[in-house]
Amino acid sequence: METIARDTVEHLPEPFRGAARDVALRVVDWPADDMLRELGMHDPLELTGLYEGIPVTEKSFMDQPLAPDTVWLFREPILAEWRDRGDVTLDRLIAHVTIHEFAHHFGWSDDDIATIDRWWE
Repeated sequence: METIARDTVEHLPEPFRGAARDVALRVVDWPADDMLRELGMHDPLELTGLYEGIPVTEKSFMDQPLAPDTVWLFREPILAEWRDRGDVTLDRLIAHVTIHEFAHHFGWSDDDIATIDRWWE
């Protein structure tokens, strides 16, 4: 999954690719309990990815980050969605989740993403 996600980042158009390279990319089996709590979620299968950080549209030279901006991909929820959907390749789903989370890094909200992302139709 990490290889596919990193390849997805490498195929972003400039200037997005350069800015995306500054974001840590982590692939783990499950979201942490504190992540789910902060999002008001109870079922870890509902969270396939997460962006943690300050979007570039909100960054200031005054910001003192405690950790690097990070895109998290959650292996087990992604695999569960892939099995449940049955209409998309695993590579395409991983790329989709990766791009969705990096869109948050670039300042897009879920509503912004939904206006152009016809993934669920």
